[in-house]
Amino acid sequence: MRFFHVTAVTAVMCTLLLQACKKDEYVYPNVVTEFADARTDASGTLTQLITDKGKVMDIQYREGLNGLKSDTIYRTVSVFSPLESGEAFIYSTQLILSPEPEPADFFKTGIKTDPTDIRSIWQAGNYLNMILTPLVKDQSHSFHFIEYGCEEKGKKKILHLGLYHDHQNDEEAFTREVYLSVPLWKYEESFQQGDSIFFHINTYEEGETIRKFIFPTIKSY
Repeated sequence: MRFFHVTAVTAVMCTLLLQACKKDEYVYPNVVTEFADARTDASGTLTQLITDKGKVMDIQYREGLNGLKSDTIYRTVSVFSPLESGEAFIYSTQLILSPEPEPADFFKTGIKTDPTDIRSIWQAGNYLNMILTPLVKDQSHSFHFIEYGCEEKGKKKILHLGLYHDHQNDEEAFTREVYLSVPLWKYEESFQQGDSIFFHINTYEEGETIRKFIFPTIKSY
């Protein structure tokens, strides 16, 4: 059973081997920071960036874009500049935790819903994206997504998903940003645009709460 861990002491996300350019070497014109998919080619080099709005941009080659798994799409937060050529120049990129939701019986030791707060949560493209701010100190926190099931109301369906969060008995010392994306690909054949997604999450401020979204039209790129 695979969980996704965030260490409070180090970076919130796994970081690709891409380094931001030094401030004294470059001027950043029209720099954008977005949640996006990053695709590698057969050699394991990042070659395309796909935004949640569906824009596909070839990545302008530079050193440091290789050494990754071949023919793979990574979920990222990327800092890039759209170029007049239609390409994207990437300054830095970080992996986002983005596991597919699993049913309750996947979690053999039980479902953990330790609290966090929500910086922001939104539906875009094929994902539910969120920036969470759990209280941490020096322990790894585990995150995943829970598939609670589906209900029907008339001709519409409601997909119930939730956040798995195990704070591993960490002390609540300070906040740390955690970036997550719920991939919705697996529901493409069962749900259609106009159906709903109810995302269940336990927060410090509101307790158990639900955020509601309209199911998108899933697009393949």
